[in-house]
Amino acid sequence: MPLPSPCRASKPGSPVLSASSPLRPQPRALRLATLLILGTLLWGFAWTAVALADERRVALVLGNGAYTGVAPLTNPGNDASDVAVALEGLGFEVMLGLDSSRARMAELIERFKTEARSADVTLFFYAGHAFQVESSNHLIPVDFTYEQGDDITQSTIDLGDLMLALETISTDREAVQPGSSGIHVVFLDACRDNPFQLGSGEVRSGLASVAQAAGFLFEFATAPDQVALDGPEGGRNSPFTQALLNHINTPGQDIAAVMSAVRRDVRNATGGDQVPWGHSSLGPFALAPVPVAPSSRETSLWQLASNALDENLLDPARSLMLHYLSFYPEGPHVPDVQASLAEIETAALGGGETVMRTLHPSSDAADFEERLWGLARWMRQRPLVETYLEGYPDGRFADAARDLLQALPSAADIAASPELLCERLATHPHDATANTAGVPRDELRGHAEVAINACTQAAALRPELPHYTALLARATYEAGDHAKAIQLYRDAAARGDLRALVSLGLITETGGGVPRDMAAAVEFYERAAAGGSPDGANNLALLLLEGTAVAPDFDRALGLLSVGSEAGSATATVNLGVLAQDGRAGTPEEAIDYFLEAAGLGEPLGFLYAAILLDEGRGIPRDPDRAAEMLLRGTASDYGATMNELTNRSDNWSPDTIRAVETRLREAGLYHGDFRAALEQWRRRGV
Repeated sequence: MPLPSPCRASKPGSPVLSASSPLRPQPRALRLATLLILGTLLWGFAWTAVALADERRVALVLGNGAYTGVAPLTNPGNDASDVAVALEGLGFEVMLGLDSSRARMAELIERFKTEARSADVTLFFYAGHAFQVESSNHLIPVDFTYEQGDDITQSTIDLGDLMLALETISTDREAVQPGSSGIHVVFLDACRDNPFQLGSGEVRSGLASVAQAAGFLFEFATAPDQVALDGPEGGRNSPFTQALLNHINTPGQDIAAVMSAVRRDVRNATGGDQVPWGHSSLGPFALAPVPVAPSSRETSLWQLASNALDENLLDPARSLMLHYLSFYPEGPHVPDVQASLAEIETAALGGGETVMRTLHPSSDAADFEERLWGLARWMRQRPLVETYLEGYPDGRFADAARDLLQALPSAADIAASPELLCERLATHPHDATANTAGVPRDELRGHAEVAINACTQAAALRPELPHYTALLARATYEAGDHAKAIQLYRDAAARGDLRALVSLGLITETGGGVPRDMAAAVEFYERAAAGGSPDGANNLALLLLEGTAVAPDFDRALGLLSVGSEAGSATATVNLGVLAQDGRAGTPEEAIDYFLEAAGLGEPLGFLYAAILLDEGRGIPRDPDRAAEMLLRGTASDYGATMNELTNRSDNWSPDTIRAVETRLREAGLYHGDFRAALEQWRRRGV
């Protein structure tokens, strides 16, 4: 049974495609989607994420925007308010300060220090102006004033004092009760430019790096000494806080993985102009602990829609499936969704009995409200919240749903903001974030003129952001004006946009609108990789492995693939797995880890690749039970390739593995002699 060859990161939506469809069992092009959680598919747990019963969580959330003497900041008040609501839902006791004077900030910080002494988890979030003085970070109250010769530190809040206090609390607790020093999480969306015109040469914009302390996680909105961005016009949150809100409720996910997803989303949303930075000395810790992690957002949305259909809840089923098609236009469950929508139409015409095929007790319907709200809260997508409120206007979570709805942009908000509309219409599928779906080439081609208009306005409104010029270039390319698009791409690339650099690399590598020029392609990939693009790193690595356009360099290629994988590239991670399975860099056991990690980064075929190794025992002991687990994960989440392998090519699998799959399906109450029907039920519902 074949395993994949190394893959170019030229995915649906690239200016030029040089790879086959990702629907094939042996793909040449792989898809990057929202971060998955590797966990058993389980719908029976409570979605409402709370702190562990014996764990006390305390948070201080500050947002300063209404400064006196300088232009106000739009986002910090919203950022702090929205984070506070999210943290309350995660079991934190939250102290919230909005537009606080220095005296008020100092008062809240003292309260926070007191409460922290008896807390197992503390969290500090700050949004607003800040700067560094002699490598010490200072948060700026709204009543900050300064005259030449003043001691700046007397008018600000020294972040280091708060961190030292938390560290001292941890040290004291550890001395009294070893192992109970506590967890401290610090989020700083506080690196905006310094508008105060300070005369002291000691003052610098941005924040300084902080010393690593045991039990702490620090996450800055951008790299040390760099300046972070405000959100788009018409938007509610900054890029960093938007990404944080989109991932903070991910059930069961370790905070390190949450931060990795946040960094990826900010990088994608800004074209690499801003990349969060942080470090952690925490062990395993989940902000949203649950008994068992669910599947990915994409699979969870499909299965909840399928659950609604099985329970004959046709209106929510239709709404959920239409949202799936909107947000995951090339998702692995698109054929399933389309077939189910046709089934709903049949039911609406009088064939309603055809949808009642669930093998689960009807009491599942009573849990649907909680599952729907849990998914809406996790995904933060307006159509999901609206679907919940339409079905449960007086439901258990209706007040929270209405609050969340106020924080999410409406269609009118998006239409009124060129920046939001440009992002919605022209984002590359590889740059999709948790709140902005990627747009495939065919879809973009159908509305290219509208996208060009929106992105032209966005680029004019935000000339400091090459990201919108790159989006304009993509829309222009799909409109057929390749020469102008390449000119726009070059403009954006010259200003450091990562997607523009990768696109130019693909264009020049394949000759898509310009003469084929491999030396230029290598240069573009080099620049993209140096800027932190996982696609640039992956594509450069493949050229180094092939050794045709550039001198072969296996060690450097391996390093680039590792960098791309760490930055969230499923393609680079699969390629590391290919090298490991072949014994070129690693072992077959390590290949399994890479393939599972790739599944966690959005390539569900990773489950199938891992299952092949486990079933055949390629360089490792055969493990039919573990192979069966991988096959069921793949059945639920990939494009149908795994189910096709099991049903149409069952002879390729060992009898022990097939029996192990049947046993798991039987234990789930799904297998009654019809193997394919049981797999279809698993794909629709999980367990």
